[in-house]
Amino acid sequence: MKIKKSLPMRVLIACEESQAVCNEMRRLGHICFSVDIQECSGGHPEWHIMDDVLPIINGDCEFTTMDGKVHRINGEWDLLIAHPPCTYISNAGACRLYPRKGEIDANRYEKGIKAKRFFMKFLDAKCKRIVVENPLPSRVFDLPKASQVIQPYEMYGKKNPYTKKTLLWIRGELDLLVPVEPVDPIGPYCPAGTSRKDRSKYGSAKRGDDRKNRSKTFPGIARAFAEQWAGDARWFWEEMDMNEELFVEAEKMLLDGEAYCKNGCDSCKIKELGGFCAKERLEEWRDALK
Repeated sequence: MKIKKSLPMRVLIACEESQAVCNEMRRLGHICFSVDIQECSGGHPEWHIMDDVLPIINGDCEFTTMDGKVHRINGEWDLLIAHPPCTYISNAGACRLYPRKGEIDANRYEKGIKAKRFFMKFLDAKCKRIVVENPLPSRVFDLPKASQVIQPYEMYGKKNPYTKKTLLWIRGELDLLVPVEPVDPIGPYCPAGTSRKDRSKYGSAKRGDDRKNRSKTFPGIARAFAEQWAGDARWFWEEMDMNEELFVEAEKMLLDGEAYCKNGCDSCKIKELGGFCAKERLEEWRDALK
């Protein structure tokens, strides 16, 4: 599918150590950071915030990436995508929530209620574009109705031709995802029970130590998130034709919200980088995107 042109967006990917979505956003020219209490495994600590996510989801804050650099975002994030932990609210854990018929595990239920509160923090964040991703929740926790259900085989499914139902809660100025290069599924990604006959058709054949792998975002889904919800901003940086030092400075100003000539042309910093009036150029870019 054709990817729409866009201006660079300031994006936060919450509860993501894999950096699957973050890396796709960066590939398309967006100023994106992942955040999790774990170290990142996606290869870019300079884009990863290893800290509590809640203090930064509403923007207007400072944060430090794993390379020790301090950043600041003025105003709200342009896009917030969250993958809150699902252990205690997922329907897959119903057998543990109800150890015996008609009996609920009070301790696990309380953990589920706390997980729901955490989930809702993202859905209620101050941001014009919000997506929260989780598997099917247990009905007892009464989460809001999801906006969409997607499957790995629907989004560039050739590399991940599996079933693994994923629910999306979408808020604000975003459309539902459109399937891209879907394929026929060959089987479920995660094993269920002990009676499976052909393990070769499972994408994740083990349990226990592969729990983290089972929770990672599929590459095709991460790509679809970036392409359809953020768009292609690479042309922005290419047109500026700047070296690495100027690129870093421009990225900082975009994050700070200072790049778009808010105080008039005389105080416009970005003109020093590209040799043009940022206010006039931005108007040209916006006209080109219409």
